[in-house]
Amino acid sequence: MDDTTEKLSKKNGKKITISDVAEALGISKTTVSRAISGKGRIGEATRRRVLEYIKVNNYKPNPMAKGLANKKTYNICWAVPAEYNVYDLPFFQRCMAGVCEVTMATDYDVLLSQVYEDNISGLKRIVDNKKVDGVILARTLVDDQSVKYMKESGIPFVVIGSTPENDVIQIDNDQINACCDFTSLIVKKGNRHLALIGGSSTHVINVSRRKGFEEGLMISGLKPQPELMFVDKITDRDIGNAAMDAVSLGADCIICMDDRICYHTIMRFRKENISIPGDVKLASFYNSDFLATNQPAITSLEYDPKELGKTACKTLLKMIDGEAVATKIWLGYEISMKESV
Repeated sequence: MDDTTEKLSKKNGKKITISDVAEALGISKTTVSRAISGKGRIGEATRRRVLEYIKVNNYKPNPMAKGLANKKTYNICWAVPAEYNVYDLPFFQRCMAGVCEVTMATDYDVLLSQVYEDNISGLKRIVDNKKVDGVILARTLVDDQSVKYMKESGIPFVVIGSTPENDVIQIDNDQINACCDFTSLIVKKGNRHLALIGGSSTHVINVSRRKGFEEGLMISGLKPQPELMFVDKITDRDIGNAAMDAVSLGADCIICMDDRICYHTIMRFRKENISIPGDVKLASFYNSDFLATNQPAITSLEYDPKELGKTACKTLLKMIDGEAVATKIWLGYEISMKESV
C-alpha cells in the first residue's frame, strides 16, 4: 500500500474535506482549490491528479465555502402574489415545479417569498440581506412596486408575464396574439356579438388579454361593443351579474379572461337554467382543471405553466453567470375548440 492509498483508507466511509485532499496528495489547500475551481495557475498534471482523487472519493465542496469563494449564495427567490386564490394556486404550483426541476440539476436552492400589491417588505428583506443571487417574479402589475424595486436592487431578476417597465427580462406566453387568434376564430364560427368578462385591470395579463380580444374583433371586421365589455369584475357575484347582463344584451358568445371567471359564469348559468351553448356560447382565455370536467367541454386557450417556470429559471441562471439573454421570451399556445362554442 503506497502512502496516498494508506491516507485514503483512513478516510474510508467519512466525508472528506479540502484539507484531507491536500494532506493525502501532499499539496497545499490553495492548489486543491485552484484545481477544483479551474482558476489560478496550476500544472495540468497536478490538476488531473486532484480531479481524479475527488472523483474516486466522491468529494463535494462545502456549499457555504463554495458560495464565499464565488461570492454567491446559491439561492434564488421565487416571489408569488400573497393575494392568490384557490384558482390561481395550480398555475403558481406548476410554474414552481418547472423552477425546481431546473434547480435540481444545479447547486441552487429556492427561497419562497410572498408579495402584496402594496407591500413588498418580504421580498426586500430577502434581497437587502443578500440571501439570494437572483429573483423570479411570478406576477406583473401595471404599476408594479416589485419590478421597480428589483431594477434598483442591482441583482438579476426575471418576470413571468409582461411589464410596461423598460429593461426587464420577461418570459410570457404570447397573450395578445393568442387572444387575438382565439377571438377571430370564434367570430369565424358565426358569432357576431361577443362579450368579454375580465378581472382587475391592474394586472398586466388582463390588459393584454383585453387588447388581444379587441384586435381579434377588428381584424374580423367587427368593432368592440363597449356595452359588452365587463372588466374589473372581482367578486363571484359581480362575475355572475356581468354574465347575466351579457345575455340580456344579446351576446351570442361570452369570452372569459380566465378559468375562475369562466367557472363562476357556468355556476350562475346553471342556477338560472341558461343552456351552454344553446342559449349562449362560452369560452375562456385560460384553461385549467376547474374547467376540465365541465359538460359541455369549454373552448379555451391552452398554456404550459411548467414550461414558463423552467424557461424563467434557466434564463435567470444564465444572467447570474453573466451570460446575455433575450429581453423578451415568448412561449407558445394552443387553441382548443370544444362543444361550448
